[in-house]
Amino acid sequence: MSERSTEQIRELLDSLYRVDSGRILATLIRLLGDFDLAEEAMHEAFAAALSVWPRSGVPGNPRPWLISTARFKAIDTLRRRARFDASQDELVRYLEAQSGSAETSNEEDSLEDDRLRLIFTCCHPSLAPEAHVALTLREVCGLTTEEIAKAFLISPRTLAQRIVRAKAKIRETPIPYEVPTPQELPERLGAVLQIVYLVFNEGYSAAAGAEVTRAELTGEAIRLGRLLTELQPEPEVIGLLSLMLLHESRHAARTSPTGELILLENQDRSLWNREQIAEGVVLLEKALKSRRFGSYTLQAAIAAVHAEAESVAVTDWRQIVALYDRLVQIQPSPVVQLNRAVAIAMRDGPEAGLTHIDAVLEQGELADYYLAHSARADMYRRLGRTAEARSSYEKALALTQQEPERQFLQGRIRQLK
Repeated sequence: MSERSTEQIRELLDSLYRVDSGRILATLIRLLGDFDLAEEAMHEAFAAALSVWPRSGVPGNPRPWLISTARFKAIDTLRRRARFDASQDELVRYLEAQSGSAETSNEEDSLEDDRLRLIFTCCHPSLAPEAHVALTLREVCGLTTEEIAKAFLISPRTLAQRIVRAKAKIRETPIPYEVPTPQELPERLGAVLQIVYLVFNEGYSAAAGAEVTRAELTGEAIRLGRLLTELQPEPEVIGLLSLMLLHESRHAARTSPTGELILLENQDRSLWNREQIAEGVVLLEKALKSRRFGSYTLQAAIAAVHAEAESVAVTDWRQIVALYDRLVQIQPSPVVQLNRAVAIAMRDGPEAGLTHIDAVLEQGELADYYLAHSARADMYRRLGRTAEARSSYEKALALTQQEPERQFLQGRIRQLK
């Protein structure tokens, strides 16, 4: 093939890696039983594709090709290790036998559940809570160690050690790579819902980079939410799926054609996905009828008020504040309190909002949270207190890692001048 064709294949592989590498990795972890071996084999398979596909052509279904190639790469790696460690021989024989079994012909069918298995493994109660989040962001979301470390305000080395210890515990315990039994599921569900929402949030508002969103992560989180709803149709599972659908419905309106951030108040609501809104509202009503709902359902109810309003001006801010009042009783986190403060500003004016935002910031936990300083700056801007608005915008700008948000904040600062 020509250089141009090779470049096209490189672009295809980049796209496959971005969209499918998480699912491929999850399947390889199931097949190989080792996080690091699976990751190494996957990267070797992508490298092999770049070498082979320009000559042989792109396979009709690239994902199984990559999984199969990665598995054989892993077997080769284990054979090399077996020269120095006889205990690897048995594993090599097992993987070779598995490669020729009828089970592998149904690989595509089992792929769909592998990401869910991986999340349950990362959230196993034997692992520390901080390991749940770090492992999921690394292995499910594909974030780098540096990106995760920045999000948690710790050093990359500390974060890497946390991940290494968690992987070692999974391997040595060993922690099973499976969805729990129906009897075990209830006690494991809360941590998994938290992680699925974490995956969604990383896709909905990327922690860093050139784009506001990562559609492959929001789509994957919604898919996992549907799987969980089938597995355990509890009110909060349904509420989480509703919440994700209602947020995702705004996707097309959140950025301009050139990638600039558009705030809720300025979004073209005709671009909102009405099918996702309708499905989200039906799910919300089902969760609310149970009277056993929690924080995800309340957040979905807030999102539904926004989704059903024709504009910011006619939004029922009294209802939103009332829902936040209830949410803060069961989830009194600083971020929820900040969101409530912004809603109060929309109901009662920027002076009232500023008072509540200052109270949240005085607690100290959001001192390095750029959205808190951005919200504070917006209150000052609306009050005409230009110098204080500029100072808060500059503080928010220094803290954000996402390029569209940086451009937005820089624009706000320019407008003040």
